[in-house]
Amino acid sequence: MENKVDYQRKPAQSPMETERTRNRKVYIPKADIIETGNAIVLYADMPGADEKSVDVTLEKNVLTITGAVKPQEQVGRSMFYAEYDVGDYERAFTISDEVDRNRIEAVVKNGVLKLTLYKAPQAEVRKITVRTE
Repeated sequence: MENKVDYQRKPAQSPMETERTRNRKVYIPKADIIETGNAIVLYADMPGADEKSVDVTLEKNVLTITGAVKPQEQVGRSMFYAEYDVGDYERAFTISDEVDRNRIEAVVKNGVLKLTLYKAPQAEVRKITVRTE
């Protein structure tokens, strides 16, 4: 009798599936991803976040961005109406081996996180010269 093992490919676990210690809303930031000749640039909208409240981590092939926004307290005023609620941000991306893990840059400006993931030298686009023999 033949024993057959069924291996299923599973996606990488993301931090969104872990238990939370804070009782706050968590938002998934909207992101735009643009590929250039030598890099992949990711823009993530994280309104209210700054460089002190944003964390970017890379573990194995999972790039995780997190951020926290504290509510602004206004003395002598109370919120009458709000269309945006304050909370944390979390999102994870699986990256390929084409990304140079030592050359990832992160910048936050006006609530937008810009991640520049430079391509590894072997993954960069290069022109191949065609010759005749």
